[in-house]
Amino acid sequence: MSDTNKTAIAAEKEALNLKLPPIVRPLEDIGVGTPAQSKLLSYRRSKEQQKTINQLVIEGAKRNLARTLDKRTPSSPEPDYPPTMTSEIKKKGFNYIYLKQCVESSPIVPIQQEWLDHMLMLIPESLKEGKEREELIQSLINEVSSDFEKSMKRYLVRSALVRPPVKWLEDEGGHLPESPVGLDYSKLWHSNYLQTRKQILASLYIVHPTMKMLLDLGYTTFANTVLLDLTGIRGKGPIDCGSLKNDLSIQARKAEEKIMNTWYPKVISLFTKKESLEGIKPEKLDAFYNCVSTLMSNQLKELLKRTVEGFVKLFDQEDQRGLPIFKMELTFDDDKMEFYPTFQDLEDVVLGLVERIAEALQNVQTVPSWLSGTSTTVSLDTELPEHVLQWALDTLKVAVHHNLEGARKHYETYVEKYNWLLDGTAVKLIETFQAEDHTFDEYTESFI
Repeated sequence: MSDTNKTAIAAEKEALNLKLPPIVRPLEDIGVGTPAQSKLLSYRRSKEQQKTINQLVIEGAKRNLARTLDKRTPSSPEPDYPPTMTSEIKKKGFNYIYLKQCVESSPIVPIQQEWLDHMLMLIPESLKEGKEREELIQSLINEVSSDFEKSMKRYLVRSALVRPPVKWLEDEGGHLPESPVGLDYSKLWHSNYLQTRKQILASLYIVHPTMKMLLDLGYTTFANTVLLDLTGIRGKGPIDCGSLKNDLSIQARKAEEKIMNTWYPKVISLFTKKESLEGIKPEKLDAFYNCVSTLMSNQLKELLKRTVEGFVKLFDQEDQRGLPIFKMELTFDDDKMEFYPTFQDLEDVVLGLVERIAEALQNVQTVPSWLSGTSTTVSLDTELPEHVLQWALDTLKVAVHHNLEGARKHYETYVEKYNWLLDGTAVKLIETFQAEDHTFDEYTESFI
């Protein structure tokens, strides 16, 4: 290759290797941080317009307020009362209000759940069923708890503070209870308290520790107990009224024996201990045992009363889920159609069961009678009140008559339709017809 060609090739390569000058980029922080740039970036026209609108609204409100104030009649200045006119009364009143608020703000022990449970046990189960009734019971519990808290606060205020003789305090939070008569906390009362406490312990036997144990024993034994199990009677289906009477009578006898073999021995064991009569003077023993007998009588009467009420509830006309189903037969005997058992027999059986319940636990000896071991025994007064028995009998009579109304109508329908065949009327008609002279067509028409 010649030198001329080499020179040309080298010139072409040099021309191809030419480079553009480097690109110079602007600095990244140009314009950042300057006041003009920040104001421009944060500017919003809507904000400026909102400020203008707010300013106009405020100025308009000020003008309206000024016009309203100009139209008002200037109020008369407050009279300048003498400093000694009511200053002491006000101080006493305000001081009492402040102390009352301090006492009421102290923590209050809420009502115990055990107390609420005992209250709920007194409500019949039929009144607890249903969602609405559950909500009602819950609202009642809340109301009782609130009333309990308010009562405790009122008691704290009444026992800690003495209300000053300021009339306008009556309107402060409602009528304030009067302070108890005879409790003047400004004087020495400790000796009077001890004397009164001694008299209570000597005369009020129900506060004696043994009586408390007797009360707890009765509550534990009888709180959820009845003499008769009435839950499964309807589930047995049609039953004979005589069988029902026998079954419930046996139940009552067994329940009575169970009580006398469990509860009564525990009662006797309470009074066989030496400490049971601690603090009771010999001349006060009769009065103490009278209180024991009264408490035991009330517990047994309450048991019998709950049993009678449970039996009456079986025949409730509004709730027939536990209503017994009695077996009755329509019979024809001695030319007479009737139900067996009769309506009166059925009513007598139902009412007789109430009397059977009332006869239970009528031979329970008193504690001093058992401890003395004499041949002449003295029994507790466990007879049900007359008004309870009368209410049960009247209610059951109405219920039995109401529930037998369908059977009575069924019986009357049979008597109305077919009694003329039984009382001899049909025989007389036939004999009269046969004695008369009739045509063949009349005979055939009569037989048809």
